[in-house]
Amino acid sequence: MKKISCVGAGFTGAVIANKLANLGYQVTVFDTRNHLAGNCHTERDSATDVMVHVYGPHIFHTSNEIVWNYIQQFDEFMPFINRVKALYNERVYSLPINLMTINAFFGKTLSPKTAAEFMETLGDKSIVDPQTFEDQALRFVGKDLYEAFFKGYTQKQWGLHPSELPASILKRLPVRFNYDDNYYASKFQGIPKNGYSYIVEKMLDHSNITVRLNTPFKREMADSYDHVFYSGPIDAWFSYGEGRLGYRTLDFEVERHEGDYQGNAVINYCNETVPYTRISEHKHFAPWEQHEKTLIYKEYSRLCDEGDTPYYPIRLVKDKSLLTRYVELAKNENNITFVGRLGTYRYLDMHVTIAEAMEVAELYVNAQSNLLKMPAFVVDPLV
Repeated sequence: MKKISCVGAGFTGAVIANKLANLGYQVTVFDTRNHLAGNCHTERDSATDVMVHVYGPHIFHTSNEIVWNYIQQFDEFMPFINRVKALYNERVYSLPINLMTINAFFGKTLSPKTAAEFMETLGDKSIVDPQTFEDQALRFVGKDLYEAFFKGYTQKQWGLHPSELPASILKRLPVRFNYDDNYYASKFQGIPKNGYSYIVEKMLDHSNITVRLNTPFKREMADSYDHVFYSGPIDAWFSYGEGRLGYRTLDFEVERHEGDYQGNAVINYCNETVPYTRISEHKHFAPWEQHEKTLIYKEYSRLCDEGDTPYYPIRLVKDKSLLTRYVELAKNENNITFVGRLGTYRYLDMHVTIAEAMEVAELYVNAQSNLLKMPAFVVDPLV
């Protein structure tokens, strides 16, 4: 049976390894870090016993029943609804923007129908075809709500004025004309009882899988394997020969306190004068547990430098141009498939990552059965 390498022990590499190992393939998983699960890594804090989302909050949500059934094989998922709050000018509001947000912000008692009519009067109808984040916000929520909940937060998160960002970024956050404050609209939502690292450990606990942590995968090592599934940064594979793709990274200021610090898992800080974007209180991600002490993360966003952990692909015009060159180089590689958030330079939620990894494994098996060449990309990274 063919020898497979999965570079990266996050969900992408773990799912591919798990699926192929169950079919008899010999798989070696490499990761440069000393732990499993990539940026989804979770671990107990020794001082508070709180389960910490080490690289920031991760809430699992999906409407894909196949993905939901697959992931539940590896741990029990506990019910969890992400109810984000936003602090602006010393007042707390509910996100996404919903009927409670609108009424509280404008001091009104609008019904769903009258709120929709009211919001129509706020939007700038002179903006017919919004091209930027700022245009999109002004067109649909108006100047006041834009400046309260989007402008400052976005500048801190992306390091760019909203007029420099594409309109597509804002489409992730809807306006609701009811009191639904569930941040996600997905059918299935929850958090694994034992953490995400536990899930990845279970995925990789197979006699056909060898895991090598603290081990960078060098390009020349590919010759030792029949196929490599690479979920590291695509520009790193080519030694940044065309230049570095742009990412935002995060810094966390960790604090431990007695009792309950903010009473909610996530609170966004929308004023530009506050240097951090949000505070997450990790014990609230596991409401089924009881803790006398608490741990919080103050989250700061900045441009990713060499040696930093890449979080969010920036994907502006210059980055997409650079990505195009790397994609062409990748298509000339033999027996390498670029996968995942870093390998395809796309922002991906966990459930999308898992669905794509399942698809990649299935396509590889079908390609082997039909003597076909596995492509460099299963999903077009330029879209």
